[in-house]
Amino acid sequence: MRTRALLLAVGLAFTAGVVAATTTPAQAAAGCRVDYAVTSSWPGGFGASVTVTNLGDPINGWQLSWSFTTGQTITQLWNGSVTQSGAQVTVANASYNAAITTGGTAAFGFNGASTGSNPAPAAFTLNGVVCTGAPVTPTPTTSSATPTPTPTTSTPPAGLPCDLYAAGGTPCVAAHSTTRALFAAYTGALYQVRRSSDNTTHDIGVVSRGGAANAAAQDSFCGGASCVITVIYDQSGRGNNLGYQGPGGVGGADTAAGATRETVTVGGSKVYSLYINPGNSYWRNGSATGIPTGSAPEGMYMVTSGTHVNSGCCFDYGNSETTRRADGAGAMDAIYFGTSCWFGGCSGSGPWVQADLEYGLYPGGSSSWNPNQRAFTSKFVTAMLKNNGTSRFAIKGSNAQSGSLATLWDGSLPGGYSPMRKQGAIILGSGGDCCATNTNLSTGTFYEGAMVSGYPSDATENAVQASIVTAGYR
Repeated sequence: MRTRALLLAVGLAFTAGVVAATTTPAQAAAGCRVDYAVTSSWPGGFGASVTVTNLGDPINGWQLSWSFTTGQTITQLWNGSVTQSGAQVTVANASYNAAITTGGTAAFGFNGASTGSNPAPAAFTLNGVVCTGAPVTPTPTTSSATPTPTPTTSTPPAGLPCDLYAAGGTPCVAAHSTTRALFAAYTGALYQVRRSSDNTTHDIGVVSRGGAANAAAQDSFCGGASCVITVIYDQSGRGNNLGYQGPGGVGGADTAAGATRETVTVGGSKVYSLYINPGNSYWRNGSATGIPTGSAPEGMYMVTSGTHVNSGCCFDYGNSETTRRADGAGAMDAIYFGTSCWFGGCSGSGPWVQADLEYGLYPGGSSSWNPNQRAFTSKFVTAMLKNNGTSRFAIKGSNAQSGSLATLWDGSLPGGYSPMRKQGAIILGSGGDCCATNTNLSTGTFYEGAMVSGYPSDATENAVQASIVTAGYR
């Protein structure tokens, strides 16, 4: 059973002499706070998130140290680098989060191995100085006035899905959408279209930082010509861009999906979906760019549609084979959405959220029908999957316009799938053994989705669902 998330707010303080970016004595109160949370646990392991809030002068470069008390070891860490000797742990900043402004934060997360309980560390040090728990007012050199301490409240995380995953200690390692940004700070391209009249391409971005797709730019470029979507860009910064499977794309025998097959609105703005018909699919080998491999834990979600589905194999989004061959049980870990009843005995006609783990679409923890399964027939559907890689996985679904997530399965992996053997490719719109020699028969709609490193907490997934509802798909 998952342990209850532990939250520990520990005040940290340090003197001006250890702030690397300061060349003159600091005049403001110096200090910071650490929020340490165990976000998930499973037999033999756990996940945690750590947020450092700077309560003093800006710093540039940091190291946070602590000691574990029950023999835990860190096995995977993101948004920083880690060294561990026995119980002693030191985490150093990554290149992109070295600077922390006054009132700003730096966050990282990790997965660890343990043999029992996972209590929060009792104390932390920042840049080699023991932290005392409150902002410290330095002794003034020219004035007897006492500086006003910096408030200790932290800025809440932004409300877009990948910001929420990062705040929960499970950062997005791939984030794709043709409809909107999935990070509040994202300003880049969402996807690329190719015009049939002259085979030129054009990137479609967002109308504003963290906003909806710029459909007007697509309309202007495509004009009266036919356009297809050739690339869905990765918003995570890891370069996990999805190219279409087919000649001129990333290999295979499929084709790119039409760019104007469906329009919807997000927050009142017109946008286009990725409307998959049989013979359309996208792929990326992300094994060297952050996609979890082997038995590493991971989670994922997508927003799809319950009105454009079929039973063809297989409308998937998630982790797949780098070989594009069916390489055995556990080689895949992907969300499936459609009406396929792989093992038979299904109740109703779907469509259902299931797990494509290779060698089968699983409605739950075995090939037998899971009575907790339910059909999702609404226009917009949230589908979620997470897998700790060794013993446990969960399947969830919901109407993407309203309501909370329904847990369809949360329990043991099917027999023969422990440990998982993920290869780290990303598939969208087909099964894992497509489309080099096999035929893609799937139908489905993709609006947005992301893959994360680590095993997301239920609280994080609930927050992501709330964010999707707030987006206002219509």
